Amino acid sequence: MSRARIFLYVQHLLGIGHLQRAATLARACAAAGLDVTLASGGRGVPGAIPAGVEYVQLPPVSAADASFKRLVDEFGAPIDEGWKERRREALLAAWRAARFQALVLELFPFGRRQMRFELLPLLEAAAGAMPRPLIVSSVRDLLSGAARKPGRDAETLALLERYFDRVLVHGDPALIDFGRGFEPVARIASKLCYTGYVVEPILARAPREAAGAGEVLISAGGGAVGRRLLETAIRARPLSMLAAHRWRVLAGIHAEPADLAALEALAAGIGGGRIVIERARADFPQLLAECAVSVSQAGYNTVAETLQARARAIVVPFAGGSETEQGLRARLLGERGLLEVVEESALTPFALAAAIDRAARRARPESGSIDLDGAAHSAALLARWTRGESR
Repeated sequence: MSRARIFLYVQHLLGIGHLQRAATLARACAAAGLDVTLASGGRGVPGAIPAGVEYVQLPPVSAADASFKRLVDEFGAPIDEGWKERRREALLAAWRAARFQALVLELFPFGRRQMRFELLPLLEAAAGAMPRPLIVSSVRDLLSGAARKPGRDAETLALLERYFDRVLVHGDPALIDFGRGFEPVARIASKLCYTGYVVEPILARAPREAAGAGEVLISAGGGAVGRRLLETAIRARPLSMLAAHRWRVLAGIHAEPADLAALEALAAGIGGGRIVIERARADFPQLLAECAVSVSQAGYNTVAETLQARARAIVVPFAGGSETEQGLRARLLGERGLLEVVEESALTPFALAAAIDRAARRARPESGSIDLDGAAHSAALLARWTRGESR
């Protein structure tokens, strides 16, 4: 029997979390015996695409700022109708390159409404194919506040009814019900499947390779936002009981050179040679498992990796624009005692240092309380559905 072919579309606009989650899902699908084509519409991220996955880089587009209201091309110019036509044709050409048994759209139709110019034609092409492929929406545990504007839910429901067979929710309902971000969830109950959180497994390392042991690890995802958190963390170091430890600051792969230089200068003045500034680390999950305390925002991927590592953690949820997703996720985890929460509005060096010290005194969170096997579960479901089982 030939291997089923999966076409997975992802568009990251500001950070890199959506691409990271899609790449993790693609790797799991390949490991489950599926042939995967991953089509990405954001800026390329070195090392993000797993081996064994066919990769299509569409003409990249990103958000000009955290409002997501203005999209720009790879040169920073606003996209126009001509650009949209070229991008749409590139996506459709990638779809037509092979006969796919499944189309998986990351976030749409719950988000990425800006990309309807290409996704609606793609859905029409898939729905009109013979035989018709399985059409799936792949969505994280919570939607952002922007996804709940008046009329948005009705539009989402109409698209789900017209095109989609299944909705994979990459979360654990024992922690967060998808209805917290999408009120009419009962209307799609027959399509909905919770998978658990999608997270890359931690690779074992020899003790001599454990560069992060005992560190205070500070991160800001891809680095598109988060400079204030990183600067505050550096200033918190002299105020913390962990001041003698090495502090490692990961500014993010998309951190601007000027921001990186400013962080290095601040660390040199405050750190006494004990603060390391880097853009990113491929071994971030391992560093989380080995650190004394982690300080980060509360994005989906970082939180899932933090839970998997059982790290003592402080999160400062991003609250820019109309975003509410990180704040709700952080609050629910904080109520379970799994991490410390410092609100962005209350972020000061003193408040952060106090939270670091509280976290350092705590035992590591217990393992197994939240389902973190979402990548393998998602791959198994897609494999089963493409075989025609319980579709």
